[in-house]
Amino acid sequence: MWSRRDFLETLSGVPLIGGLVGTAAVAGTAPVQAASRDYFGDLGIKPFINAAGTYTDMTASLMPEEVRAAWEYAAQHFVPLNDLHDRIGERIATLVKAEAAMVTSGAAAAMTLGTAGVLTGTDRQKVVHLPNLVDMKTEVIIQKAHRFGYDHAVRNCGVRLIEVETADELERALTWHTAMMLFYNNNNSEGKIRDEEFVRLGKKHGIPTLNDCAADVPPVENLWKYTAMGFDLVAFSGGKGLRGPQSAGLLVGRKDLVAAARMNAAPNGDSIGRGMKVNKEEMLAMLVALETYLARDHAKEMQDFQTRAETIRQAVTTVPGVTAEIFVPEVANHVPHVRVKWDAAARGVTPTDLSRMLREGTPSIGVRPGDELLIGVWMMRPGEAEVVAKRLKEVLEKKS
Repeated sequence: MWSRRDFLETLSGVPLIGGLVGTAAVAGTAPVQAASRDYFGDLGIKPFINAAGTYTDMTASLMPEEVRAAWEYAAQHFVPLNDLHDRIGERIATLVKAEAAMVTSGAAAAMTLGTAGVLTGTDRQKVVHLPNLVDMKTEVIIQKAHRFGYDHAVRNCGVRLIEVETADELERALTWHTAMMLFYNNNNSEGKIRDEEFVRLGKKHGIPTLNDCAADVPPVENLWKYTAMGFDLVAFSGGKGLRGPQSAGLLVGRKDLVAAARMNAAPNGDSIGRGMKVNKEEMLAMLVALETYLARDHAKEMQDFQTRAETIRQAVTTVPGVTAEIFVPEVANHVPHVRVKWDAAARGVTPTDLSRMLREGTPSIGVRPGDELLIGVWMMRPGEAEVVAKRLKEVLEKKS
């Protein structure tokens, strides 16, 4: 069910940083050692079991032990930041089979810097001018069905988004003002122009294409699927499925465009990306997070997620009137989730009510409520699925 490709064959040539990457725990992180100080407690903040997923406002993922070790290592040394950018970009590009790569301050920053690179090239004066588009193209084509909350990251560069719906409309919308074509991978099935056709049109007219794949790992092959398909630039979040620092991301793709994006980024001054600084700790931790992720047994991890989901499904369906099913989103967060349903009017509790009760209870559990209750299992640590299952059952039974 979960087999997609021969991961071992893919990883046979992957280089690792000696001494930093060990054996990662399946689908989680090593146990966290007790700190001498309760930092969150001092601030009046209550940590929770993550039964939702890699949402930014829930602080996304937890860094594995290997990644934390890399962060601590980097924190104890001074290095030339541009040299580190170069070497890590080269290593990441090799790992994801791209011409070039750079670590960014999140996927949104990757989109801003990628757009900036397309607009300015390596012209230093244009870098200084952004977002004032002096002697630059001014428009980015996007499908109407692909408008999303993060396209502001592209509009930061001063461009205007031109909405289209069909391939014919797209070609008619192309003018000498067109700088780039933007694709939102999560909405591939919703737009009338699918990914391969979108790339073909970009190549036909010589227009760079950027694909936002922020939450689209796993599956692992997505790390190289879209550049192989022909997208000129692809943006990934570093702190979601890859389990790097939440504030990190990746921009991968064409060598000339990544080089131009670098010119628009920190530590370069007087650039649109100066505030999107990536420190040495984030860079090294992001590289090690990627290496650790590639070395993982993905089939075994998926089976572990399935087992966790089944544990929760079985527990809640023992409560009369409660149904639950396991599903996997088509694109983003492509891992098992549990959808829990009940008659809110008859039971006297809505999914939002139950979400609040779980968060305020002991142990505190964070879920993502909607018209139904959605439980994400992949950010749980070993043993937490059983805790969530027990607590969910208790709360639902009290409302029976």
